[in-house]
Amino acid sequence: MTSKMRIDILTLFPEMFDALKSSLIGKAQDKNLLEINIINIRDFSKDKHKKCDDYTFGGGNGMLMTPQPIYDAMTSIEGYKTAHKIYLSPRGKVFNQKMVKGLTDFDHLILLCGHYEGVDERVIELLIDEEISIGDFVLTGGELPAMVVIDAVSRYLPGVLGNSASVEEESFSNGLLEYPQYTRPAEFMGLKVPEVLISGDHAKVRAWREEQARAVTKKRRPDILKKRT
Repeated sequence: MTSKMRIDILTLFPEMFDALKSSLIGKAQDKNLLEINIINIRDFSKDKHKKCDDYTFGGGNGMLMTPQPIYDAMTSIEGYKTAHKIYLSPRGKVFNQKMVKGLTDFDHLILLCGHYEGVDERVIELLIDEEISIGDFVLTGGELPAMVVIDAVSRYLPGVLGNSASVEEESFSNGLLEYPQYTRPAEFMGLKVPEVLISGDHAKVRAWREEQARAVTKKRRPDILKKRT
């Protein structure tokens, strides 16, 4: 796992990534644990109107992002050849926690955000190492999926979370959904915190949490339990 990560984002809409200046990701950048660079693909278009899309060969609905601006934007990035280059795409492998952990092995990620009907296939053949989807649905562009990837991956970087051990007990980290959790007050609207959690018996608490995690997973995501066995 890398101690510091650099992420370059290629996008037509850089203003969408203002959210990355906030919360834990913003703090991680302030602490120099994470470096995020936004590259506007339009800046590399050779079209006088900065156009980055065109009609598809063979007909069809919608427009396609042209290869030249993307290629020039990507190759302008220092170290792009050794970076792990990802295209956020509905046809990519569905993102999961195992993939999150795998991406932390890289110290440099480049994320390409598609738009319209996607990008020219030659961009993928020439530049992309991996296509990732965040689910079996289609969005207007790759910006939101890119933010999902960044948020998920950055939480594993050393120093980003106040308690680094917390990621090991979250949903999917151990193959189960997370167990129910409670805080003060001990009773709210007639509902009480389970007695075992205030018993002080750590062994019983661990057993209760394991039991609850299995029960929640069986009820909500039985498919996960089948994969685990």
